[in-house]
Amino acid sequence: MSQSIELPPAVSPQSLCDRYLAVRSFTMKLCETLSPEDCCLQSMENASPVRWHLAHTSWFFETFLLKQDSSYGVFDDSYEVLFNSYYNAVGEQFPRHQRGLLSRPTLEQTFAYREHIDQAVAERIKAATDDDSHLTRIVELGIQHEQQHQELILTDLKHLFSHNPLFPVFRDGKSRSSQPHGTTTAWLPGLEGVHEIGHAGEGFAFDNESPRHRVFLEQHSIASRPVSSGEFLNFIEDGGYTRPELWLSMGWDFVQRTGCAHPLYWFQVDGSWQEYTLAGLRPLDQAAPVTHVSYFEADAYARWAGGRLPTEAEWEVHAADVPREGHFADTLLASNSAIHPASIDSEDDFPVQMFGDVWEWTSSSYAPYPGYQPAAGALGEYNGKFMCNQYVLRGGSVATSSDHIRATYRNFFSPDSQWQFSGIRLAKSE
Repeated sequence: MSQSIELPPAVSPQSLCDRYLAVRSFTMKLCETLSPEDCCLQSMENASPVRWHLAHTSWFFETFLLKQDSSYGVFDDSYEVLFNSYYNAVGEQFPRHQRGLLSRPTLEQTFAYREHIDQAVAERIKAATDDDSHLTRIVELGIQHEQQHQELILTDLKHLFSHNPLFPVFRDGKSRSSQPHGTTTAWLPGLEGVHEIGHAGEGFAFDNESPRHRVFLEQHSIASRPVSSGEFLNFIEDGGYTRPELWLSMGWDFVQRTGCAHPLYWFQVDGSWQEYTLAGLRPLDQAAPVTHVSYFEADAYARWAGGRLPTEAEWEVHAADVPREGHFADTLLASNSAIHPASIDSEDDFPVQMFGDVWEWTSSSYAPYPGYQPAAGALGEYNGKFMCNQYVLRGGSVATSSDHIRATYRNFFSPDSQWQFSGIRLAKSE
């Protein structure tokens, strides 16, 4: 594994086990309202059935931790292929686009698999010594990997449910009150000069967040909050999707090919805009951050608004000293709130909001930092092999857990992706 994955110097086996079980339990909590039928369907190639996520995250611990011990009893040999995602060094994978065709193992058998893995991992952790850094690193990476799949459970399920004319409710919940459209945006000045970005010090980080290195920033400013749905609606009403001068060439091709004319999950019902949410179909909240827009849409909006998307370096330098406050999956569920972005209620409520609610597109291509070296073996495939034809997003979303995000976190998706909770923050060159 990469040398850049760092952990606190003292992690006791008991605290590691408690954290492991808590994260695994939260995955199951996300499934409490789902039927077996909900967990088996796949709505597109980029999405996976909930059941597959439940099994794959267990496969990860079995493959990279438990199977390293020759005394471990494998749960089912066939799972090595069925639930391998993209690890070519491990072996063959079942075709991604056909995951929804797997009616077996059943959901009940998948739950049994998770229980088997949880018991074995807990025993393995408790038998470890305090200085077993290799085990700690593998378990912590598996925990972080599980939290990524918790996000995917929510995003993939929302895409699936959006195709159902019944507009199913995943979890109902109260919505935060919204300010009228027109919430003030402050422009935060950025300092020209040399800055450092990337992970350093204690705490977990993925290998793509390192090494820490210097960047030069020109004078610029960055918005204090994400773009709202009401602001994006102005773009639509001004013919934003019909004006090729606003779009990158590939973006205009995307609009022409797909017929895209608004963010994903927006619907017009009786002449008014509605938005499908995980709490069902609701009137569009114009003060909430716009979400489910592609990089192409974000870039076109920024050009229309007279700004641009920030670079990931600009974003990180601004976020470095901002509290990690926002709306996250775990805190929203704990407060019985809908898992959906909400507006800032006042200047006292996250006056500079850079975390939670929506992942924010940057103008930066997903590429290795200077000096980056992926690890040898299968775990080296975790991030490095995807550094092509992707763009970086920052900040986390309502599908992210509050303890999974940090200023250096680099998410990445293809520029036509809409099904993630992705939004827009503007920047300006001075």
